Amino acid sequence: MAGQLFEFEAPDRFVAGTVGQPGERIFYLQATAGPRVVSVALEKIQVAALAEKLDELLDEVRRRHGADSVIPAVTPPELEDVAPLGTPIEEEFRAGTLALAWDEDSSTVIIEAQSAEAADEAADGVDEPELAGTEFTGDLLRVRLEPGAARSFAKRALRVVAAGRPPCPLCGNPLDPQGHVCPRQNGHRGPH
Repeated sequence: MAGQLFEFEAPDRFVAGTVGQPGERIFYLQATAGPRVVSVALEKIQVAALAEKLDELLDEVRRRHGADSVIPAVTPPELEDVAPLGTPIEEEFRAGTLALAWDEDSSTVIIEAQSAEAADEAADGVDEPELAGTEFTGDLLRVRLEPGAARSFAKRALRVVAAGRPPCPLCGNPLDPQGHVCPRQNGHRGPH
């Protein structure tokens, strides 16, 4: 069953953001073009992995192209986005699978987020969608970004992930305001 395709060619804005307090945050990818806003929920680890892999992809393309590269080494200051997510936030779907590619012809990055239901169907033997293909199941968000906008997205996404609960200095697990049961402390309360 074909799902709904949400496609953005050079959106006005594409960001990762959260709603809620650390420890209870819901993470979103949000694409905006004019009055059209699409919000897709996903896990914190997916946001972190997407941002890290995006930076790696941009660095690799920059390395391959050398002096002729259109990839900025860092986020251009004029592209930094620190504004909150657009409201109201209406979740279109929850992402299960993320994909990332460099389009050499247009010198742009393609980011796709496919619904969790489609990922479940793929695990059950249904063909997985191909990046930038026309056949897919479930819902799909496809965003095409210029290199500077992609750097800006990655920088903000990593900042959003890091803004959560601080890690325990002993075990690395997230600390709640009242501490946590630390495995390195044999089940006793860890540092606050």
